[in-house]
Amino acid sequence: MKYNTKSKGIVVLEDGTVFHGASAGMIGTSTGEICFNTGMTGYQEIYTDPSYYGQIMVCATSHIGNYGVENNEVESEDVKISGLICKKFSNNYSRPIADGSLQNYFEENKIVAITDVDSRALVRQIRDKGAMNVIISSEEFDVDILKSKLSKVPSMQGLELSSKVATKEAYFEGDENADYRIAVMDYGTKKNILRCLTERGAYVKVFPMNTSPEEVLAWNPDGIMLSNGPGDPSAMQNTITNIKELIVSKKPIFGICLGHQLLALACGLKTIKMHTGHRGINHPVLNLETGKGEVTSQNHGFVVERESAENSDIVEITHNHLNDNTVAGIRLKDQPAFSVQYHPEASPGPHDSRYLFDNFIEIIVQHKK
Repeated sequence: MKYNTKSKGIVVLEDGTVFHGASAGMIGTSTGEICFNTGMTGYQEIYTDPSYYGQIMVCATSHIGNYGVENNEVESEDVKISGLICKKFSNNYSRPIADGSLQNYFEENKIVAITDVDSRALVRQIRDKGAMNVIISSEEFDVDILKSKLSKVPSMQGLELSSKVATKEAYFEGDENADYRIAVMDYGTKKNILRCLTERGAYVKVFPMNTSPEEVLAWNPDGIMLSNGPGDPSAMQNTITNIKELIVSKKPIFGICLGHQLLALACGLKTIKMHTGHRGINHPVLNLETGKGEVTSQNHGFVVERESAENSDIVEITHNHLNDNTVAGIRLKDQPAFSVQYHPEASPGPHDSRYLFDNFIEIIVQHKK
């Protein structure tokens, strides 16, 4: 296995566009769907978010690695992105509490990165042409060979990826004697979602993604969380069928990101692939029920189709994305179930959306009565 000694690097997009740069992380080759995130901080949380599995990340901000990495600032056990492209990758860091450099972190996690790339031009290319696959390399520089390898990479549309990152065995978080029991269906859950539940007096059991509804309900949860995760929600038909049965149980349900999309599909709505997706920590959302705006953290390449939501007899739209008017939240009209397309457990506002966890607990309290 080869590690970085600062050699050249190359980026080849599916549309044939080529960018040249330098290597960072591990020397190697990686493929995935290219996407960009506009957040200026929080890169470690982004890289460890299971929702990014199968994607090559472009960081729109200039400096990456300048504050190092810290062991507790993770959303899963390891790095989930398939690779990184950035403008400036720093081997040095200035934060006193950091546990190490991003370079060493990437080497330990076997992540290929390409730096010294014109990231503004690359982001504009993605913005104009839309999401597409990409191959990055710091060991192979023959464009024809790279294009041949890239042609074999499957499209994100129609791809089920949650099974790659979800837990294989159930596990618990929180105090066993807590006031509430919440079942979390793991499609690629972030650690902070579990933390936000346990901080509110919940004992959490995290279930593997395809656990039967009967097994989940046999644990007698007071509420059910549908987690975030990667991939195309429409490719998860077995999961959608299971969620339909969980809805019938009339247990309170809260969905986040992929969980939001899956809840919508279980209610007969449609999802569509977006041109570039939403990935950043400054996305404005309007709560249609309160009239208040929220600054939100978002990470998704699929979205609930607005027309299907507006025409639904059982679902109503509760939140709108103010940049492009996409559906950012729904709730069932006659069931204690709701969901949002963004991440209330993140802290961009910093806590504009944390009320959603409080609402979930309030619904559980009322339902128990």
